[in-house]
Amino acid sequence: MAKPAPSTPAPSALDDSALVELGRAALAIEADAVAALARRVDAHFVGACRAMFACRGRVVVSGMGKSGHVAGKIAATLASTGTPAFFLHPAEAVHGDLGMITREDLVLALSNSGETDELLMLVPVLKRMGVPLIALTGSADSSLARAAEVHIDVSVPAEACPLNLAPTASTTAALAMGDALAVALLRMRGFTEEDFARSHPGGTLGRRLLLHVADVMHSGEQIPLVGPDSMVSVGLLEMSRKGLGITAVAGADGVLQGVFTDGDLRRALDRRLDVHATRMREVMTASGRTIGPRELAAEAVLLMEQHRITALIVVDAGRRVVGALNVHDLLRAGVM
Repeated sequence: MAKPAPSTPAPSALDDSALVELGRAALAIEADAVAALARRVDAHFVGACRAMFACRGRVVVSGMGKSGHVAGKIAATLASTGTPAFFLHPAEAVHGDLGMITREDLVLALSNSGETDELLMLVPVLKRMGVPLIALTGSADSSLARAAEVHIDVSVPAEACPLNLAPTASTTAALAMGDALAVALLRMRGFTEEDFARSHPGGTLGRRLLLHVADVMHSGEQIPLVGPDSMVSVGLLEMSRKGLGITAVAGADGVLQGVFTDGDLRRALDRRLDVHATRMREVMTASGRTIGPRELAAEAVLLMEQHRITALIVVDAGRRVVGALNVHDLLRAGVM
């Protein structure tokens, strides 16, 4: 009588420690796969960087299946770090989308086996057009590797999948090599934080680096403003009505003479001054902190943090009051 094959344990049969070990083993395999790539950052890597840097068009990144998902991420990373790039699905390419590639472009193709039919069908067309081909594969002897002007080896000894079937370590390795290319190109192009912000205007960094004080300040009738001969009670009313925790004190010409804040109010009350009989010029801070409208909003954050204040008056080059803002305005703008 034949011995029955061992049954696969039900998921519930795995205890917590077994799950932890499985997770750690998968991460260790992928970490080893990425670490091994360091030895392959060589002349081939340099050649790929120089070819992509010299490309006068766009880097077209392509791959099928899981490699396609990785290719899409690499294309997005390149595009956001100064190298014009987009993802092209190879199956769509051979059915008409190949027209998206111009003679000025370069193709970066990903295939673990290096034998992906849809990618290989592109090769003759790319050769006729004179479009350079860079391949990231797991086999230097593959058809795609041999057809490429530059081949980068991203092979892995084993997948993290316990069946050694699902693309896991191999896709991680390809993604990491794509990041390495993007970072090298970023430095070759002299790409800066400001350049990154211009590509990410909706992100936190974009707001920090591109938003100016004029974009977030209160202006016109919203500016808390009184004259130097106004009574302190008037200044208090103005500060309360505008709700910024500060009042500008300016002459008839609009030139700032001082600022009045909650701190100035506390000091006035400590001196037992009559707010109905004391003028603003007697209690204002003549050397109050200010900022210009074209300064970055991030600079306003820095000033507030350095001087432990919560509001600023905005003045132009002639010291005329043009706006006001406080910490809540910066928070709403996403700068803090």
